[in-house]
Amino acid sequence: MLTNHSNGYGWVTIALHWLSALTVFGLFGLGLYMVDLGYYHPWYRQAPHLHKSLGLLLLATTLLRLVWRFSNPVPRAPDGQGPLTRLAAKAGHGAIYLLLIALLASGYLISTADGRAIDVFDWFSVPALITGLPQQEEIAGTIHEYAAWSLMILACGHALAALKHQFIDRDNTLGRMIAPSN
Repeated sequence: MLTNHSNGYGWVTIALHWLSALTVFGLFGLGLYMVDLGYYHPWYRQAPHLHKSLGLLLLATTLLRLVWRFSNPVPRAPDGQGPLTRLAAKAGHGAIYLLLIALLASGYLISTADGRAIDVFDWFSVPALITGLPQQEEIAGTIHEYAAWSLMILACGHALAALKHQFIDRDNTLGRMIAPSN
């Protein structure tokens, strides 16, 4: 029940999916909140620290998800899903991963543009490996913003598609991502 099988997802895939989803939406909300904080607001320094720390943990989780994804079987699509639906699902999942990597990489480039490491919850620091690129912070910031909004739109579409499959098509697409089946 930990690994995927031909009919459904295992607990590891399910846990990584929902942990990532909750973190992505939480980081998006925190990002929107913190950009308007004034210098004297108590969260002026805490919000970015939390955002960067969670972002780097999400990066590690995303890399783990990709390794897990390519080392586990992909359950077959539910009966009744046509080739166009399957293609759209693969394209959507691929776009989500690409946007997530772009979002996390650009966040890293924003935070390390000045050459300082990123402190992750006072547990460890991630060094600034790429610095000094022309307009690094500004370009990475623009990419980060567009990737964040694009990911939110795509993630909402992903959720709506899952609800449609579960409650209109009744093919248990959502149910397979909530609990493992045999």
